[in-house]
Amino acid sequence: MFIAKVIGTVWATIKDKNLNGFKIQIIQPLNSKQEEIGNPIMAVDTIGAGPGELVMYITAREAVIPMGVKEAPVDASIVGIIEKIDLYK
Repeated sequence: MFIAKVIGTVWATIKDKNLNGFKIQIIQPLNSKQEEIGNPIMAVDTIGAGPGELVMYITAREAVIPMGVKEAPVDASIVGIIEKIDLYK
Protein backbone atom coordinates (compact mmCIF):
# COMPACT_ATOMS: atom_id res chain seq x y z
CA MET A 1 0.00 0.00 0.00
CA PHE A 2 1.04 3.56 -0.64
CA ILE A 3 0.15 7.02 0.72
CA ALA A 4 -1.33 9.88 -1.33
CA LYS A 5 -3.40 13.04 -1.06
CA VAL A 6 -6.59 13.55 -3.08
CA ILE A 7 -6.04 16.64 -5.25
CA GLY A 8 -8.87 16.41 -7.78
CA THR A 9 -11.70 14.48 -9.39
CA VAL A 10 -12.06 13.18 -12.94
CA TRP A 11 -15.54 13.43 -14.46
CA ALA A 12 -16.26 10.97 -17.27
CA THR A 13 -19.73 10.63 -18.75
CA ILE A 14 -18.70 7.66 -20.86
CA LYS A 15 -16.45 5.00 -19.36
CA ASP A 16 -15.97 1.24 -19.15
CA LYS A 17 -19.10 -0.43 -17.75
CA ASN A 18 -17.10 -1.89 -14.85
CA LEU A 19 -16.27 1.65 -13.70
CA ASN A 20 -19.92 2.72 -13.46
CA GLY A 21 -20.75 3.79 -9.93
CA PHE A 22 -17.13 4.55 -9.04
CA LYS A 23 -15.59 8.00 -8.69
CA ILE A 24 -12.15 8.55 -10.19
CA GLN A 25 -9.86 10.73 -8.09
CA ILE A 26 -6.56 12.40 -8.93
CA ILE A 27 -4.08 11.61 -6.17
CA GLN A 28 -0.59 12.88 -5.43
CA PRO A 29 1.71 10.12 -4.11
CA LEU A 30 3.53 11.00 -0.86
CA ASN A 31 6.38 9.53 1.15
CA SER A 32 6.10 8.71 4.87
CA LYS A 33 6.90 12.34 5.73
CA GLN A 34 3.97 13.43 3.52
CA GLU A 35 6.29 14.98 0.91
CA GLU A 36 5.23 14.75 -2.74
CA ILE A 37 6.94 12.07 -4.81
CA GLY A 38 6.45 11.47 -8.51
CA ASN A 39 3.56 12.71 -10.60
CA PRO A 40 -0.16 12.66 -9.74
CA ILE A 41 -2.10 9.59 -10.86
CA MET A 42 -5.75 8.65 -11.28
CA ALA A 43 -7.24 6.08 -8.91
CA VAL A 44 -10.67 4.51 -8.55
CA ASP A 45 -12.20 5.60 -5.24
CA THR A 46 -13.71 2.55 -3.57
CA ILE A 47 -14.40 4.21 -0.19
CA GLY A 48 -15.65 7.76 -0.73
CA ALA A 49 -12.53 9.86 -0.15
CA GLY A 50 -12.78 13.62 -0.56
CA PRO A 51 -10.57 16.52 -1.65
CA GLY A 52 -7.50 17.07 0.53
CA GLU A 53 -7.78 13.76 2.39
CA LEU A 54 -4.79 11.50 2.95
CA VAL A 55 -5.48 8.05 1.55
CA MET A 56 -3.99 4.59 1.19
CA TYR A 57 -3.96 3.17 -2.31
CA ILE A 58 -2.90 -0.01 -4.07
CA THR A 59 -1.64 -0.49 -7.59
CA ALA A 60 -1.23 -3.14 -10.27
CA ARG A 61 -3.51 -6.12 -10.79
CA GLU A 62 -4.67 -6.03 -7.15
CA ALA A 63 -6.32 -2.62 -7.73
CA VAL A 64 -9.42 -4.38 -9.11
CA ILE A 65 -10.01 -6.52 -5.99
CA PRO A 66 -11.79 -3.85 -3.85
CA MET A 67 -14.16 -3.09 -6.73
CA GLY A 68 -15.90 -6.46 -6.55
CA VAL A 69 -15.71 -7.06 -10.30
CA LYS A 70 -13.72 -9.69 -12.15
CA GLU A 71 -11.99 -7.32 -14.55
CA ALA A 72 -11.73 -3.56 -15.01
CA PRO A 73 -9.24 -1.20 -16.66
CA VAL A 74 -7.78 -0.04 -13.33
CA ASP A 75 -4.15 0.54 -12.26
CA ALA A 76 -4.80 2.10 -8.84
CA SER A 77 -7.55 2.01 -6.20
CA ILE A 78 -8.06 4.06 -3.06
CA VAL A 79 -8.66 1.61 -0.21
CA GLY A 80 -8.47 3.67 2.98
CA ILE A 81 -8.63 7.16 4.47
CA ILE A 82 -5.72 8.01 6.77
CA GLU A 83 -6.56 9.90 9.94
CA LYS A 84 -3.09 10.05 11.47
CA ILE A 85 0.46 8.95 10.78
CA ASP A 86 2.89 8.41 13.67
CA LEU A 87 6.56 7.92 12.76
CA TYR A 88 8.89 6.37 15.33
CA LYS A 89 12.65 6.66 14.87
